[in-house]
Amino acid sequence: MRILAIHGSPRTIRSTTRRLANFVLEGAADAGAATEIIDLADYRIIPCTACEACILNGICVNDDDVPAIISRMKEADALVFGSPVYIDNITGQMKIFFDRLADAIHYQQFSGKYGCSVATTAESGSAEVVAYLNHVLNYLGVVCVGGIGIATEGQSAKVEEYEPAARALGKKLVDAVREGYIDPAQDATLSDNRAYFKNIVEVNKDLRIADYDRWVRMGWIK
Repeated sequence: MRILAIHGSPRTIRSTTRRLANFVLEGAADAGAATEIIDLADYRIIPCTACEACILNGICVNDDDVPAIISRMKEADALVFGSPVYIDNITGQMKIFFDRLADAIHYQQFSGKYGCSVATTAESGSAEVVAYLNHVLNYLGVVCVGGIGIATEGQSAKVEEYEPAARALGKKLVDAVREGYIDPAQDATLSDNRAYFKNIVEVNKDLRIADYDRWVRMGWIK
């Protein structure tokens, strides 16, 4: 089993959010999973230009590191998203990366995976950012098992207080992969998302034959 964390702080290894995400990964590792973390700031990620070229074959025209990151995400059984709060939202690095996931979202390429999110802030906004990160995971077709947002009050060491909860979240993620995780509210959200994206898949079925066939096999297109 492989658990992959995507971390959006420009501080990379100096990040408080990264420390929190690592606690989640350590809990997952204790439960038997192989873990990995990606610091987005270490990669070349070109902003989406909304050219819609990916609709043709699922391949972006930009030549950068995003395809390799997506490939590692596909290899994982579960995903952890982590971002500090920047002006009541995720970091620019995280948002630029999310914008490049449009094709993965439209075709629900991560359906069947589980996930969770973490966020840190000095004062406010962590709960909202965790909710948004989990919202993006749902958009990707991922079922979320929870999240942790903390306010450090400017004291980065405060993150250590959340180590037990973060490790427990990592174990919960592993348990979900092994045993499944049912959340009727999320199931309804995922179903609504697929209903919305279904038109895109049907319109492009002659261009994206394999993707269309997958949707039919999954029972999302009758």
